[in-house]
Amino acid sequence: MKDLFSRSLQTTIIFLVVGGILVLALGGAFSSASNQFTTSLVGIQTWISTRYQGIQDFVTAPRDIVSLRTRNAELESQVSQLQAQVIELQQRVSTTEILAALVDFSRASPESTYKAAAVIGRDPSPFLHYIIINRGSNDDIRRGMPVVTNQGLVGRVDAVIADAARVQLITDPASTVNVRLQNANTDAALLGSVTGDLTLDMISQNVVVEPGDLILTSGLGGGYPPDLILGQVVTVRSFEYELFQQATVQPAVDFTRLEIVLVITNFRPVDISPLVPETSP
Repeated sequence: MKDLFSRSLQTTIIFLVVGGILVLALGGAFSSASNQFTTSLVGIQTWISTRYQGIQDFVTAPRDIVSLRTRNAELESQVSQLQAQVIELQQRVSTTEILAALVDFSRASPESTYKAAAVIGRDPSPFLHYIIINRGSNDDIRRGMPVVTNQGLVGRVDAVIADAARVQLITDPASTVNVRLQNANTDAALLGSVTGDLTLDMISQNVVVEPGDLILTSGLGGGYPPDLILGQVVTVRSFEYELFQQATVQPAVDFTRLEIVLVITNFRPVDISPLVPETSP
């Protein structure tokens, strides 16, 4: 009987305690403690997460750096390849434009027969002005044949081997071209120089020469066909005590950018030197 009473009392006390706790909880008595516990728990989780992320970054950083370096090397390789492709396309466009201009030039002068040649070398000497082309005697190239571009006269073939030829430029110090001034309608001689500058000499004093006058081959002397463009007069030098005027000339051809030229193959130069009377000393 006593044991039964004791168990009943314990049960009653437990119900009262649980009921009291429920009443206090529903009344908000534990809210501040719950919030503090929750805040503390979140803080602990955040601290653990931050430390774990730091440790993970420290462990994985070397692998990420290696991966980034590999990717960077791949991208640099792709950029280099694209740059090379761009340069190649630009060169192709430039070559196509040059060939198109040469074709137009050859069609505009049907009286001549042309053979295209690529410039494959230049004379290394600073005192000579030559280029080497990839056409030779196997292509029926002969010494003395004029060489032109769509801009004007380049020079003439000076030496030939089987698969190549050397072209003396009109800027060479040993070059002399008989020319005429189109506007002044007079003949003169165009001379090259060591510096590559062109000078017009043997201009009669009674002829009016002005800057901008166009200079063409005259055909005299048999070295070149007539009416090939050479350039324009830039400045004129004239003194009363001299027999002839002189002028500086701007060449029509840009000799620094020669890539493809045309050889006039149906022109044969004539050597008239045996017909020129010798002057006594």
